[in-house]
Amino acid sequence: MGDWSYLSSLLDKVQSHSTVVGKIWMSVLFLFRIFVLGAAADKVWGDEVSEFNCDTQEPGCTHACYNWMFPMSYVHYWVLQITFVSTPTLIYLGHAVHIIHKEKRMMDSTDGAVVKKPRYTDDRGKVKIKGILFCTYMTQLLFKIFLEVGFCVGQFYIFGPIFIEPYFHCTMSPPCARFSGAQCYISRPTEKTIFIIFMLVVSGVSVLLNILEMIYLLCNRQRDARKQLLAQHHAFTSQQCPSNPAWTTMSSQYGGFPLSPVPAQSLTGACTEDSISKDKDN
Repeated sequence: MGDWSYLSSLLDKVQSHSTVVGKIWMSVLFLFRIFVLGAAADKVWGDEVSEFNCDTQEPGCTHACYNWMFPMSYVHYWVLQITFVSTPTLIYLGHAVHIIHKEKRMMDSTDGAVVKKPRYTDDRGKVKIKGILFCTYMTQLLFKIFLEVGFCVGQFYIFGPIFIEPYFHCTMSPPCARFSGAQCYISRPTEKTIFIIFMLVVSGVSVLLNILEMIYLLCNRQRDARKQLLAQHHAFTSQQCPSNPAWTTMSSQYGGFPLSPVPAQSLTGACTEDSISKDKDN
């Protein structure tokens, strides 16, 4: 297996620009995919060509049967899957870094002017997924789901069933015999089957985490919108009717808890009635 350190270092930078569910997805990618694939794949699949035997002496029959049974190496297929699934996350990382640097340059260029509060970062420098970053993040999640599902379907289409048989009858003619064919034997069929099932389960967990992250982001956005709407409503009602000292006395009668908000129309009518009664008294 190749060196995964460069890809791991890039994906590690995404941790500071993603949600809690996104960090769990990163852990699953590092631990159950990259680490397991790099540590165990060579030992399980390293002898797939050398230990593949067929009971024939026909020239080229063994290689033709192996190519018919395994059109592509499982390990190479999983490496492509990890690379393609990680690509949308890296694109989001590049976009997030670009937005943050652009915002930082705009804040540094305001000499003597009123410094605006950063939109995409908080006081601790943590990225806030909102606006264009929210769209980019949701898009990369959708692409990761489509890629995961596409590679799982492609695995069934290319390799067939997930269970590896210990032997099979090859009828590739030519180069094998036209009528008898050849009986071919695969090394470590049970271990390879377990490894295939494990990688498919990890792909399913990855899809599930991406769906949960989308739900998490949508719920957070709806909650923030509700908070902003309540704040605007509170500011509007405060402008319509100033605070009355009598409300504080009434609130103290209920143990210090604030009174329930009154609809804006009723509150406006109450303010109008108060002003009319004051004019009558005068």
